[in-house]
Parts: sequence; C-alpha cells; structure tokens
Amino acid sequence: MKSYAAVDLGASSGRVMVGRVGPDSLELAEAHRFPNRPVRTPEGLRWDILSLYGGVLDGLRAAGQVDSVGIDSWAVDYGLLDTDGALLGNPVHYRDSRTDGVAEKVWATVPAEELYAATGLQYAPFNTLYQLTAARMSAQLSQAERLLLIPDLLTYWLTGEQGTELTNASTTQLIDPRTREWSYDIAARLGIDLDLFAPLRQPGDPAGVLRPEVLEETGLAGPVPVTAVGSHDTASAVAAVPAGGERFAYICTGTWSLAGLELDAPVLTEESRAANFTNELGLDGTVRYLRNIMGLWLLQECVRAWGEPELGALLLDAAKVPALRSVVDAGDAAFLAPGRMPERIAEACRVSGQPVPASPAEITRCILDSLALAHRRAIADAQRLAGHPVDVVHVVGGGTRNALLCQLTADACGLPVVAGPTEAAALGNVLVQARAHGLVGDLADGRQLLTRTQPLTRYEPQGDTAPWREAEARLADR
Repeated sequence: MKSYAAVDLGASSGRVMVGRVGPDSLELAEAHRFPNRPVRTPEGLRWDILSLYGGVLDGLRAAGQVDSVGIDSWAVDYGLLDTDGALLGNPVHYRDSRTDGVAEKVWATVPAEELYAATGLQYAPFNTLYQLTAARMSAQLSQAERLLLIPDLLTYWLTGEQGTELTNASTTQLIDPRTREWSYDIAARLGIDLDLFAPLRQPGDPAGVLRPEVLEETGLAGPVPVTAVGSHDTASAVAAVPAGGERFAYICTGTWSLAGLELDAPVLTEESRAANFTNELGLDGTVRYLRNIMGLWLLQECVRAWGEPELGALLLDAAKVPALRSVVDAGDAAFLAPGRMPERIAEACRVSGQPVPASPAEITRCILDSLALAHRRAIADAQRLAGHPVDVVHVVGGGTRNALLCQLTADACGLPVVAGPTEAAALGNVLVQARAHGLVGDLADGRQLLTRTQPLTRYEPQGDTAPWREAEARLADR
C-alpha cells in the first residue's frame, strides 16, 4: 500500500487527509483539520492565505511520511505575484463586492450570448474573468508578473514550481471547453493578459517536489513529489462519485450544491445559457455540466446567526415541520452575501406571499425543502438540455451527513439517491495521485474501487412528486 496526502480546502475549513491505497483497498483518515476564516479589511473581504498555508504545513507534519501530495480547493480566486515571486497581498474573496455591476461592463464588449458560446460558463458575478475586469486599474494587477489560482499558489509555495491546473482553470471563464485550451479571442477582446497564467497542467501531471525548507518544517524525508490533481474541489468530488455506467446525476453538497451530469462534450446552446448551466472540465476529457445552487451556506449562515445550536436537534425539529409550507429560490444571488440570513429568508417568503417561517426549525425546514426543490429542477433541466436521461442521483460531500436533505432530494427528484462518500473531494484527490503512480486504472476503475470500499446509503423516493411540482410552480409565479 502507498500513502497519499490530500489537501482539501473548502470555503469554511481545510483538511489534510491521508489516503492509503492498495490493490483492492482504499482507506482515508483525517490528519489535521483547520478553520478557513475570511477577514474583512478596509479594502474588502480577503482570504487569510498565510493561515491556510500554515494549516497545510501542520497537516503534512501530522500526516507523516507520504508518497505524494495533492491540493484541491474552491474555484475562481487567485493570488498575484511580483517579479520576485512574492505575493502581492491576500487574495480577494469571491463574496467581495468588487464585482458588483462588472458583468454588464463585460457584456458591453462581449455580449453574454457570445461569452457563453465561447467559454460555456454560467453567469456568476465572481467568475475570475469578472474579478480581473474589476481589478483592471488596481496597483496590484499592474505590478503582477504571475497569477496563480489558490491550489496552484499553495503548490508553488510547497515546490517552487508554477502551473495552472486545467479543471480549476476552466472556472475562470477564459477556457474554451471544446479545445480545453485558453480562449485567446475572449481574453484579447477584454484586455486580459493570458501571459499572467502559468502553463496549463492536467490532473495527474507532476507538479514538483517539496522544497528542502518544507521538508525541514514538516519532518518529512524527501524527495516527496507533489501531483496535480483535479484541483477544483468539485472536479475531485465528481471523480469520486461511485457510479457505474453513464445514466447518473450527481450533487456535490457542502457550502454549495453543484448539481448536474458528467458528459463527453459541452452543451453550448442559448437555451443552456438561459438556464444558467456551466460546462466545467473534469478528468479524462469529461465535462461537468452543472448548475450552482447556494447549498448549505444558507443553513450555515443561519446556524451562525442563532449562536451555533446543536445541528442534530435542529434537524430533528425541522423534520416535524410540515413539508413545503414555504420555499425560496436556493439559486438566487440575493443569498450570496453573508449576514442576516434568517431575516432574508423570512423576507423572501413574505414578499412571495407564503407563510413566513419564524422559528429556527421552520427556517431550517424551508431551507432544506428549497434545496431539494432546487436539486430537482437542476437535474430535470440538465437531462432535458443535454438529452441525457438518468436513473439515479449520487449525493457526495458534506451534505451526505444530512439524512433529511438526502431523503427530501430523493422525494423531490422521484429517483433513488445514493449518498456517499462524505469526503468525496479528498478521495478524488487521492485517486488521481494513486493513478499517477500506477495503483489505479481509469476513472471507471477508481469508481469501482470506491463502491467496494466506501460506506454508501440508499434513499428511495417516497410519496408523489405532485407537491414538489406545485412548489416549483409557486416559485415560477413569483
């Protein structure tokens, strides 16, 4: 067996997991977990990237001797380096307000229809393209010699080598999903210098070895290679969907819900753009055709506002609240910013003429019903737009711990839900490293190994989908 350190950075916490892989075994253990707390400075909302890097080093020290390291994280955000390779300030958080109103300026040069046809990426105000447009006149960007996406920045600090991993690059809105290369025309028309980016890397490519200073700080014996994985955490999570065949949908749950299909080619139609589906790149030439849904961020923000009550008891109380009494659009950008989430959800229900949830249990049930409804809509729309029917929905990520949400998703979709693995991003990260070292075969082989070795829970749909159709119509009438 060989051991692989998977650095998996989420929007609220980071973790270093150790995967041990053998001919027919896959074990995952947590070595270290650490918070990811953004900081609001006078300039705006920023990631505390030095704290994250310190957490990575602590995690590698706790992991012990490993055969390789891989890093995945959230998408779109980046750090800028000067000519000496030094970081020019903390990376801007995608929830920062600097991109407010920027999309309209971009569309004045490249209409939204053309932008989608060229890049296949859904509209989200925080896409890297809009961030770079917002930063165009900034001192930092004018001084920058290199732009590295978050996992590539941390890889650079570990190894001294620079690269841009493809699955994460595909979230910048600067990649052509047909060629899987940069969209030079779009970048040129918007005045974005693609020379800022390091050369593209594929999942499985070597990304250097740990620097001597890193070895000394972590106590590891070198050489320890670093392997490029699906560095967008969703790409790693989808690689760890334990599916057989092609007729499946997936929902990667956590702070966000990413619901969609795995395809062989992008869907670049105007109808797809209007439905706000994205075409991000996955392993082995695949396309992650999905819709972004606000996800458990809604509940996380409410729990924070309520003073961190015990989640298990809250979910038990929510299960007793009548179903579908009130729902909100869980994909609405109005819920993107932090703060006052219970009040904002209640206000959305009030404006739409629905009963206003008041207690934590009522608001929690509204959130979970709304997420299940959004999952239903996304999966139904994806099948229709891609002409790709499915028989089962795989739910992976942190939301697999929420049995009520999994059951509601099965009920809403009218399809069985298979929940697990919970640490899908870390497992996908480990599988790519193991494959790069010859221990695992192709994507299908890795998924079969997951099916044999990871605990999975199946939820069968209960009841009629008519109440969900009625709730869907209620939202459409707003």
